[in-house]
Amino acid sequence: MTSTHPRIDPELAPVLSAVHQQLSPTIAPEDIEALRANPVFSVADDVLRRDGTIDLEHLSVPGPPGAPQIPLLVLRPAAQGPEAPIFYHIHGGGMIIGNHRTGVDTVLDWAVDSGAVVVSVEYRLAPENPDPAPIEDCYAGLLWTHEHAAEIQGDPDRIVVVGTSAGGGLAAGVSLLARDRGGPRLLGQLLMCPMLDDRFITPSSQELHGDGIWDATSNTTGWNALLGERRGGDDVSIYAAPARATDLTGLPPAFIDVGSVETFRDEDIDYAARLLQAGVPCELHVWPGGFHGFVGMAPDASLSQSASSTRGAWVRRLLAAG
Repeated sequence: MTSTHPRIDPELAPVLSAVHQQLSPTIAPEDIEALRANPVFSVADDVLRRDGTIDLEHLSVPGPPGAPQIPLLVLRPAAQGPEAPIFYHIHGGGMIIGNHRTGVDTVLDWAVDSGAVVVSVEYRLAPENPDPAPIEDCYAGLLWTHEHAAEIQGDPDRIVVVGTSAGGGLAAGVSLLARDRGGPRLLGQLLMCPMLDDRFITPSSQELHGDGIWDATSNTTGWNALLGERRGGDDVSIYAAPARATDLTGLPPAFIDVGSVETFRDEDIDYAARLLQAGVPCELHVWPGGFHGFVGMAPDASLSQSASSTRGAWVRRLLAAG
């Protein structure tokens, strides 16, 4: 099949080639077990403690009714005082891999910069736990965080939901749930390359075949694991696939970014546009030549540095205004 996607940034191209030596861009259902065991996804507590500058606490809190308790990881800069902003972090992994350590190191940078608490939730994974288990776990963790904010030295009125990839989609879903259930009033939603649409109706959802990170086959694997036979049909919740939401009014201010060489590119652009049309403040960035997860995989690249600084600047403006 002829490739039609934009070119990878020249500085990122060799990084992507190296990543492909460890991780295939194409994930089939039979690959999930091995992928979960890949040491590249393992993050030790000692790494997150950053030589003692970060206090780390493991909690287990009530899950949705009838479900198991939810593990939360609470990280605080050691010098941080009470009533700090809270970043409620939801990890990525295509709904099929990852835990509450996955990707949280990026959010720690903002926590150190702004004196915030990070609460990272570990939700149940598909296919063993299909929809609505992941989104309900994430929402239950948010409710606990809001109700017990003082116990973790946080401010319940300054909670920002943060997520990457599948975690970005879940963060968008949690924002919708909080609005519709009369839950916590969120200060903002930071959605990094979010996974929003199970229908595969955009050009970018069909562009990548064995290219980039998380190609069309991988996307099918992830969404099928979450939704099963419902994927692409009429019986899919807006909280599982936020791109399906037709009413985006009343949502918290949003930051959305995505690479130009990503399966999620077009659905993210469309979601940002519709947030703006609904009167929701939204900042959108499409990083030219960026592949899925490029910031974490190539943190020293110029494009990654630009993306990181842009995200951090939005966080600072949001907290200053809130």
